Amino acid sequence: MKTLRDFNFYNKRVLVRADFNVSFGDDGRVDDKEDWRLKATLPTINYLLNQKAKIILLSHLGRPDGRAVEELRMDPIGQRISQLIGQPVKKLDNCIGPEVEQAIKKMEAGQVVLLENVQFHSGEKENSPAYIESLANLADFFVMDAFGQAHRDYASISGLPKRLPGCAGLLLEKEVKVLSEILEKPKCPLVVIIGGVKISTKIKMIEHFLEKADSLILGGALANIVIRAKGLAIGRSIIEEEMVEEAQKMELTNIKLHLPVDVIVSVDSGGEASSRIAPVGNISDQEMILDIGPDTIELFKRIISGAEMIVWNGPMGLFETEKFAAGTKAIAEAIAQGQAFSLVGGGDTINCLNQLGLLDKIDHISTGGGAMLKFLSGEKLPGIEALKITNIEQ
Repeated sequence: MKTLRDFNFYNKRVLVRADFNVSFGDDGRVDDKEDWRLKATLPTINYLLNQKAKIILLSHLGRPDGRAVEELRMDPIGQRISQLIGQPVKKLDNCIGPEVEQAIKKMEAGQVVLLENVQFHSGEKENSPAYIESLANLADFFVMDAFGQAHRDYASISGLPKRLPGCAGLLLEKEVKVLSEILEKPKCPLVVIIGGVKISTKIKMIEHFLEKADSLILGGALANIVIRAKGLAIGRSIIEEEMVEEAQKMELTNIKLHLPVDVIVSVDSGGEASSRIAPVGNISDQEMILDIGPDTIELFKRIISGAEMIVWNGPMGLFETEKFAAGTKAIAEAIAQGQAFSLVGGGDTINCLNQLGLLDKIDHISTGGGAMLKFLSGEKLPGIEALKITNIEQ
């Protein structure tokens, strides 16, 4: 896989596929909590600015399903990037077509344009050859820096590297290096912490690290499924019912696997009703597991304190409700205060760290939730594989 350092971009048109899929605040601007996703691509943008390239930024936003949606236009993204790089960013009203081509022809070295939402056209998700060709006509080079979308087989992800000389941006290069090290040469003891709601998206990663990690900690709603698979009562707790049988196939007695021993339960997930600490299994039919309990927090903290490397994806409970945020906060603080190399991924997990002011205490923040899970499960990502196999003369 080639990198930015393999090319001379002076006065060349460089199409950078970034991941600017962020939410906006009530004022229509980029939400402050989402800023980190834009800042993650700044090293690549600044490198290309120093090279005096003509920089063409491309991203998706939301799920427009192949049609133009006013609320999903990229204008606020362009405004924020302009502030971050300290120079104008011209936002175009489309990402393909004669007007776009004319605007790019007029670009001078060192200028930046931002194209409209790439998913306003159905050809993106369909990986349409005609759409790939239309995008490729805009540039001399393709730079893939959207690690968070690298698991998608879309036109601007896996299609463009087959049509243009391409390479990894600095963000993608760093993600691949860090995640490959965890897969191939992790520092031991390696502690992997997996939480969140859906076990279906994380089951392969769980199975992989149940074999490879020194300790595997499960929390959040996905732990409920494993608790249920062990035959214990979970009341009305959220679970993916269809995954219970799949969880029963796991090696549930493996000494590496650590589940909650006590939990916070309530009949109301909104935090209005009373809650109590309950031993796992001692939960009534009307109660829901909404956080890990104090004994579990201490157990998990002890495991974390002995780690040399930590991977964390997914909260330990319903942390959006303050009453059920203690477990996730405690885990975040334990990781941030420890000496182990730490890797964190997933939007909810990163938002929690951001709220606690702990993002700068983490060694590597992965910009891809789903992409990180698939990579660490040993799966091939189309956006990365396409960069490796490109046979275009470079």
